[in-house]
Amino acid sequence: MPPLWLQVIAWLALASALLCAAIILIDLRRHPQKMPIMDWVWPITALYAGPLAVWLYWKFGRRSSPEVTAQNSGKTEQRPFWATVAIGATHCGAGCTVGDIVAESTIFSAGITVGGSVLGADTLSLTAFEVGLFGWMAIMNRMLFSPHLQPNQPTYWFMMQIGMLIGYATSYPMNWWLIRRGIKEAM
Repeated sequence: MPPLWLQVIAWLALASALLCAAIILIDLRRHPQKMPIMDWVWPITALYAGPLAVWLYWKFGRRSSPEVTAQNSGKTEQRPFWATVAIGATHCGAGCTVGDIVAESTIFSAGITVGGSVLGADTLSLTAFEVGLFGWMAIMNRMLFSPHLQPNQPTYWFMMQIGMLIGYATSYPMNWWLIRRGIKEAM
């Protein structure tokens, strides 16, 4: 069992993430994104990045909504390239987040294991994201917690939030390269 202090932090992090996702969802009702998929990406990103996602959304995402663009005489605000890449990385991060939430919950609920473990991409950016996430999950599972955490524990999902942030960081350079080369569309 994880220490009490870590369980408290986990509950606070999860509550903060849900609050941040709700804040973004509420704002998206008035400021939908130019690319409709981003209406899903932003709140999903908040599930692991919490206040950082709200800041990124408010600073760059909200400003690219058609409503805000119209208020600026139809001009889309130019953003720095690092922000374009950061937003591009949220797209692959949201896909991984949804996949991990569904897969982890399903595998845990069904009692499925692979090689005695419940830790069992088809694109470069997703692979880069998963390298960071799975690297962290391996460290968490093999080195930090014995017995292993389970998906019915808040600490497990807090550790997943940390893993998603690490995955985001490892996907950033790949997204930089893909967007710079014109292989991936800027979000």
